Amino acid sequence: MKTKRAPTIKDVALAAGVSLGTVSAVIHGRTTVNRDIRQRVKLAIEQIGYSPNAIAQSMRSGSTRSVGILVRDISLPAIAAFVSAAQDVFYEAGYATLIAISRDKLDREINLLNALTGRKVDGLLVSHQPEEDADLHALFKSAGAPIVLVEREHPDWIDAVLVNHRDAMRRATEYLLNIGHRRIALLVGLPNLFPSRERIAGFEAAHNALGVSLDPALKKTDSYLAEYGYRETMLLFASPKPPTAIIAGGPLLSGVLRALAGKNLRIPTDVSIVATSNSDLAELTMPPISTERWDASIVGETAARVLLERINTLAVYEPRRVMLPCEFSLRDSCAPPRH
Repeated sequence: MKTKRAPTIKDVALAAGVSLGTVSAVIHGRTTVNRDIRQRVKLAIEQIGYSPNAIAQSMRSGSTRSVGILVRDISLPAIAAFVSAAQDVFYEAGYATLIAISRDKLDREINLLNALTGRKVDGLLVSHQPEEDADLHALFKSAGAPIVLVEREHPDWIDAVLVNHRDAMRRATEYLLNIGHRRIALLVGLPNLFPSRERIAGFEAAHNALGVSLDPALKKTDSYLAEYGYRETMLLFASPKPPTAIIAGGPLLSGVLRALAGKNLRIPTDVSIVATSNSDLAELTMPPISTERWDASIVGETAARVLLERINTLAVYEPRRVMLPCEFSLRDSCAPPRH
């Protein structure tokens, strides 16, 4: 019985009606190829079932045409949107994407980074924890591939894509203070991460700018877990001087809302609420929750393009810091305090 021959690059060129060089350029992600021709070649590849020999290509070019993305938890909507957008950019450039999930465990992060670099990925997008860990920094130096940090500013010798959480948090806090709130609770993660650190700074800056004293007991900065949000909110409203407003970070919002429901507290009549990221939960809660507004997809696209620029250029230049905008989006969850 005669074995069916595997499709070759020549078959792709014939099916697409282009030259071998054009097919090769598309496979290698070169941007010199017209978009319509690139789509025609990709369609031909799918229709005839051509699969490039990645191992042979890697041996010839020194490139695996792959990148790694390390994130803490892809089940979170913002992280999922970031990864999806970054993967789209890499796909269009001809790169496969390897996704690793750390679960906020340092030993797991180190093992996953070793696994990705062991596979000779051409670059890495990394959102690591904690930022100042010496072992991680040493691993970054020995990675042998460009790295772009996402929402992390250390080490400062690596490119980073950041969001201006400080400005949005300052604006949100100033709004609450200006409508009369004097006891505003802030629930965010540990300050050893850029987003938490910047939100704390914006929160404190707003109080300082308006000359309002800040009760340290209202700052809860230990975790982004929903259960932490629930427990701390219950404790806050069991205290003699409960807050009149709460700013809740990321997944903490669901825990905060559950605690308020358990206490029969109404939003915004009894307590005003602000979330640090937009989500279905924030939009669909009645009333809708005021939020920091920033686009995780733009973060993903930007980080991917910065990494591709590092991969594809031979020039040596200073580490880049790309700061993306963040706004305060006011909805119906904020009102002056009742008293």
